[in-house]
Amino acid sequence: QVQLAESGGGLVQAGESRRLSCAASERTLSKWAVAWFRQAPGKDRTFVAAINSNGGDTYYSDSSDSMKGRFTISRDNAKNTVYLQMNSLRPEDTAVYYCAAERAGGGLYDVGGWNYWGQGTQVTVSS
Repeated sequence: QVQLAESGGGLVQAGESRRLSCAASERTLSKWAVAWFRQAPGKDRTFVAAINSNGGDTYYSDSSDSMKGRFTISRDNAKNTVYLQMNSLRPEDTAVYYCAAERAGGGLYDVGGWNYWGQGTQVTVSS
């Protein structure tokens, strides 16, 4: 059973940057697409970004300009790690951020579309 572990969360001030990391217990992460989702208090878990196995294709949330241009997903397969760089953070970015790996056949943007999940890392943005 593959285990994913997110790190890099914490308390930040509005306008600051943070980089989240997603590491896997096995080298197979480099063979899979990986996504980031987030879940704000009292809300559903929603798609943030995804990247294919070789890093050549990236996908971002369609949610207007909520995250566009501020978040960047990348990966370093040599380190078996996927990153989410978050810039110009806003209080509304406060959420638990989860990474997910291996497509399950569902929609890219759907929670059900991914087989493996980490436990999440809390990001809190203060104003």
